[in-house]
Amino acid sequence: QVQLVESGGGLVQPGGSLRLSCAASGRTFSNHVMAWFRQAPGKGREFVAAVSRGGAAVAYIDSVKGRFTISRDNAKNTVYLQMNSLKPEDTAIYYCAAHYGLWRSAPESVRYDYWGQGTQVTVSS
Repeated sequence: QVQLVESGGGLVQPGGSLRLSCAASGRTFSNHVMAWFRQAPGKGREFVAAVSRGGAAVAYIDSVKGRFTISRDNAKNTVYLQMNSLKPEDTAIYYCAAHYGLWRSAPESVRYDYWGQGTQVTVSS
């Protein structure tokens, strides 16, 4: 069992930065692929980024490449999402998720076993 708690969301102006954190409970954190998804009002849940168990491999949706960086610290049971050059279209609830399966399934939300409660990110002037 893994419990996930996100933090770090808020209101930021276009071009600004935020750093999201996701703290995981349990001793199996390092056994899971970790990812961030987001859901904007009136839209479905969208894959944003994922990091492999050891942190060596990462994946991003095209719209955030070069602006967002995902990382993890297995000693602290925490995954991060550094978001720079934020745009209004990044406004959404951001969810942390844990996936016990194959790395190639990382973008598929249905593969994820555990989800956090979400943190709101609003990009507006």
